[in-house]
Amino acid sequence: MAILCPLCRSTNCKHFFSNKDSDYLNCAECDLVFVPEQFHLDLPSERARYDSHRNDPNDKRYRKFLSKIFEPLVCQISKPSRGLDFGCGPGPTLSVMFEEAGHEVDLFDKFYNPNKEIFNNKYDFITATEVLEHLHSPGIELKRLFGMLHEGGRLGVMTRILSEEIDFQSWFYKDDPTHICFYSNKTMNYLANKYSCSVKFYSNDVAIFSK
Repeated sequence: MAILCPLCRSTNCKHFFSNKDSDYLNCAECDLVFVPEQFHLDLPSERARYDSHRNDPNDKRYRKFLSKIFEPLVCQISKPSRGLDFGCGPGPTLSVMFEEAGHEVDLFDKFYNPNKEIFNNKYDFITATEVLEHLHSPGIELKRLFGMLHEGGRLGVMTRILSEEIDFQSWFYKDDPTHICFYSNKTMNYLANKYSCSVKFYSNDVAIFSK
């Protein structure tokens, strides 16, 4: 049975890399590199991995890390705006930074803030920092996020961009067992085209979509 790309549902997926822990496939349509479902962690193991994270809004180093997406995005939204921190994790911090800048931010995380009522809302901006690589169903989740943006809204994402210059075999980013999807510039442009947005890249791990 053919394996479907979890982003675009194409069956045109070919072997990309294998090691002792997993296989990795590459979709010829959207260029996503992904781990097939049989290699995913079960939910308790995935949760345990996230529980080990120590994100703290008072941690200056963590704030500096998040500033890579905060600084370009905060310049693009008017004050006050309403946003969503999607996949906020156990220590929401980016939301605090936007609130300090005069904005209102809702939270969602499937483990730590599983408030599904937010999916009925519309937002001026949505952030997903270090989230896209964890998504089991990125096609479904991203369709929903783009649909929750007001016209003129922004979706800011932070995830390491996979490029031809990266030696995948030694790439640290794939070694986290909860990282199951890897996006290239081509993948991001596929999403922009699909959802009638523009996309701008700010580093090797930040992209902002404008609806």
